[in-house]
Amino acid sequence: MPDPSRDVAARAAAGDLSALDQAELAAARTQRAVYVYEVPVRLWHWVNAGALLVLAVTGWLIASPPPTPVGEASAHFIMGSLRFAHFAAGWILAVGLAGRTYWAFAGNPYARELYWVPLFQLAYWKDLLAMLRWYGFLSARPGQYVGHNPLARFAMFFCFLLPCVFMVLTGFALYAEGQQAGSLFDHAFGWVIPLFGSSQDVHTAHHLGLWALLCFAMLHVYAALREEILGRSSMLSTMVSGWRTFKD
Repeated sequence: MPDPSRDVAARAAAGDLSALDQAELAAARTQRAVYVYEVPVRLWHWVNAGALLVLAVTGWLIASPPPTPVGEASAHFIMGSLRFAHFAAGWILAVGLAGRTYWAFAGNPYARELYWVPLFQLAYWKDLLAMLRWYGFLSARPGQYVGHNPLARFAMFFCFLLPCVFMVLTGFALYAEGQQAGSLFDHAFGWVIPLFGSSQDVHTAHHLGLWALLCFAMLHVYAALREEILGRSSMLSTMVSGWRTFKD
């Protein structure tokens, strides 16, 4: 099947988002599918989702520890195992973000949508308001989008990407505290704690960041399921196969 996304990069670079969506959607209605998410993007999505799940569960248990079991601590090592799983998942999150940032430059135009929002384009804000009305059941479907719709782009950048970066910075800052002053982590992330004021302030901010990401995750799943049913375009299967299909 010919790739309908050729020459997309040039149009996207020119900032002509409406022409991009119209051209791609016209091709999609003819072919019934457009290849949107490449393998590295899909792999990162699911690995990142797993890492965030582990971080959420272990982070919650670290903040609210389970009852101490009977016997020697060395025979259980529950908190040590939780911390190890939390640190490992944190590294996966951080390395995954670095790899995803690289692919924003190496991948197709849709791989870059996570990293910028056309805030200075009036047409973008009109489309975003139309999507808000659509999600609020106040209007008919405003249109179909090959990549992220305007509201999704806003949410992915401000409610997912930036909080993830925040969690990596604060998490490694707390990790550096245990690595002692003068360590490599202290040199790289030791500036974070003084910026907040104290270690406890960083702990609190890191904990609140968890809830922010959990709220985003719930809304993300709801929006994907809603668009799958009411938006007449594939969402869940697209992140498995990479192909977005459309229904009239």
